Amino acid sequence: MRLDKFLKVSRVIKRRTLAKEISDEGRVKVNNRAAKAGTDLSVGDIVEIEFGRKIVTLEVVQLEAHAKKEDADRMYKIIKEQKIEKDSSFL
Repeated sequence: MRLDKFLKVSRVIKRRTLAKEISDEGRVKVNNRAAKAGTDLSVGDIVEIEFGRKIVTLEVVQLEAHAKKEDADRMYKIIKEQKIEKDSSFL
């Protein structure tokens, strides 16, 4: 399954176009490698996403073409969330 579709179906990111933009900006890594929207995902892959001041690392648990809202969070397991500290050296 494509990365952008997985992010949308699993509801990690609400819209597929936004998932594509974030991926193509280099803010998503799959298995510690920069990933584009068309990167194929497999079960067990580790996805790292940079959301502004937060980095979320998750593991792909299952791949489904469609998922109900209640079942979407079963597609992944969050491994860690970390905040990015603001660099104060420029102040």
